[in-house]
Amino acid sequence: MARSRPAYEYTEAEDRSMRLGFLLIAAGLLSLLVLGFCWLRPALQERRGGGAANCTVLAVRQLGERFACTFSCGAACRGTARYPCLQVLVRTSRSAAPALLHEDERQLRTNPKCSYIPPCARDDQENSENVTYKQKYWKEKVGSQPFTCYFNQHLRTSAAQPWESASTVEASLHVLSSHSSTAIITSVLRSNCAGPQKFNGSLPAG
Repeated sequence: MARSRPAYEYTEAEDRSMRLGFLLIAAGLLSLLVLGFCWLRPALQERRGGGAANCTVLAVRQLGERFACTFSCGAACRGTARYPCLQVLVRTSRSAAPALLHEDERQLRTNPKCSYIPPCARDDQENSENVTYKQKYWKEKVGSQPFTCYFNQHLRTSAAQPWESASTVEASLHVLSSHSSTAIITSVLRSNCAGPQKFNGSLPAG
């Protein structure tokens, strides 16, 4: 009978090198996906009529109309309160017509007539104070200073939102992915060069 050849056993160094190779490949693919998403996103926004623009506040006003919101008062308790409607009208670099500013897409879908929805409190007066605070912010702190916003010309009643709100998720994903990949690769390289060791200290700031 022919002897069976013994299975090849990887050494510890070869095993670590293979794991490092797989990790580098995975990190490279992840970086390509993130970069591709960041490059394609502006082009897709342009095709849909949206994209970055420069916005300048034209008017900040409270309408006489009030809207209902729902607050929580316990595990099985819900209540209804009201808040005044704040409108922030802006001029954008993409259109000559004034546009209504919105905090984010969720606020736009919830109440497209207003620019801000406060955290719903039980007391209507507290809701009014929150709206007034936001009104002072746009009127006094921002004023006539231009800022970057997201503009969509296909929306009929509202067109702009602060660019920070529109791109926070994508920007955070890019930063998290790049820094996490670097931290992981660095830690593996250190373990390969120095061997097993006890970790004392803090991770690099992300």
